Amino acid sequence: MASLFPNLFTRLARPFTSTSSLHFASPATSDFPAGAQTATIAAGCFWGVEHIYRKHFGNGKGLLDARVGYTGGDTEHPSYRAVCNGVTGHAEALQVIFDPATVSYAQLLELFYRMHDPTTANRQGPDVGTQYRSAIYWHNEEQERIAREITRKANEQWYNGKITTELVPAGKWWDAEEYHQLYLDKNPSGYECPSHFVRSFKPLE
Repeated sequence: MASLFPNLFTRLARPFTSTSSLHFASPATSDFPAGAQTATIAAGCFWGVEHIYRKHFGNGKGLLDARVGYTGGDTEHPSYRAVCNGVTGHAEALQVIFDPATVSYAQLLELFYRMHDPTTANRQGPDVGTQYRSAIYWHNEEQERIAREITRKANEQWYNGKITTELVPAGKWWDAEEYHQLYLDKNPSGYECPSHFVRSFKPLE
């Protein structure tokens, strides 16, 4: 039971909204430059995941858009409160629209394995529950191939065979409520999971 208390405290520390929000399907890549692709990952609390990806790949470095949301479960129109209660099957996740001419899918996944702890199943730091699982949701066969290859390399070269990350096909995506988007930009002193930092590993070979 003791391991549940930090998670309970974290939930209490995070804001819930009493205002209902619409949830949208993932944006069409046709709204972006020709060749734009979608990447979907889960790595714990989505506030920090989005913040790190925007910092590393924004401002002309390949990231065209990023949205936090929910995926991997079987509940329609999930709310943040329901996802945090662990009753939806969904993970807190990030969906990135990127320009593969500027940044590769492999580079996005290498940062994924650098910026969180993929060895703790259903947990990132004090955040405990299936909603905080580590997962890569691939969108086509080529992404699946790359995801498995990067995972194998990271497992061998960085994590000594302890990676628990799920590799599964992308399913239906639900945007999180608007106040979650760019949360740490809007709230610089807001909660950021202590597991979210970029590790100084050697580049994957």
